[in-house]
Amino acid sequence: MTFTLTKERQQRIDFLTLYKQEMKQTDEWLAERLQEAEQPAFRLTTDELTYGARVAWRNSNKCIGRLFWHSLTVFDRRDVLAPQAIFDALVAHIDYATNGGKIRPAISVFDQKRVRIWNHQLIRYAGYETAMGVIGDANSITFTKTCEALGWCGQRTNYDVLPLVIQVDEAPPQVFELPKEAVLEVSITHPDYDFGKLNMQWYAVPIISSMRFNIAGEDYPAAPFNGWYMGTEIGARNLADADRYDFLPDVARVIGLDTARNATLWKDRALVELNIAVLHSYKQAGVSIVDHHTAAQQFELFQQQEQANSRDVTGNWVWLVPPLSPATTSIYHQPIDNTVKKPNYFYQPQPY
Repeated sequence: MTFTLTKERQQRIDFLTLYKQEMKQTDEWLAERLQEAEQPAFRLTTDELTYGARVAWRNSNKCIGRLFWHSLTVFDRRDVLAPQAIFDALVAHIDYATNGGKIRPAISVFDQKRVRIWNHQLIRYAGYETAMGVIGDANSITFTKTCEALGWCGQRTNYDVLPLVIQVDEAPPQVFELPKEAVLEVSITHPDYDFGKLNMQWYAVPIISSMRFNIAGEDYPAAPFNGWYMGTEIGARNLADADRYDFLPDVARVIGLDTARNATLWKDRALVELNIAVLHSYKQAGVSIVDHHTAAQQFELFQQQEQANSRDVTGNWVWLVPPLSPATTSIYHQPIDNTVKKPNYFYQPQPY
């Protein structure tokens, strides 16, 4: 127990020292804050929380989009404790982030001990097991069953938006249906082929809500955050993976590919066309998205900026390399240190 407390205390000292250095605070400020940090009632200020959330994005080894870490808007929701008020704050986050399609990066930080959001993302499609196969997102089957056990009932379509499940303290979780007008969705079309019969769509904003935000030795398990989509997340994974929506065979048929043999590379060709469709559709709808080549170039700029500020760049190569044409990006050809720095965002056990 002593070791844990000592480690947490050291992380608090490290964070405040980093804040002092990067935010140009005085030695006197640091001495005073370190003294306050010894008190049981110590609490980070909103400015410190904001800085820490941005640095956590800067330190996120799996994220290719860190060039924009300083633009993150931070909503300090630590004093919002009623489930309905938490839900209202989350809807406000979705509205702010969506911004009519001009996506804005944001994070909402709730109380570190009392609030938990059960969803993986604030917006996510349900998945249902049926005798005819899976309807919707196979990745959501377990959580969909959890929502149904809590009283929610979906339409059982391919794109039922799951409700938000919010828990405060040890009270039973409460289920809140997202208003339809809060969720911006994009129909997937192609500039050259008729994809209409495939009825593909996706939502505009990826808002991760299942990770814990770690800062100054403390965990905030309810801290949903978002950037904007890189096209391959939708076109090469969500809609393409065999254990997700598995649209590649359907896309291949629409564009007339021979799927009888792997050697025709029909999967590769279908994958490229599906990714073209995703980028085309989001741009047509006026929704922010980035292609993987541009994202890789932006990561190079991030590396240059960090080096100019005498900071080491860390990253998880497996996650940074795009799932489509990875060897065409500079990231593929360079080793990168995967050391984990804090503040940061980490996985945590599911509450259900």
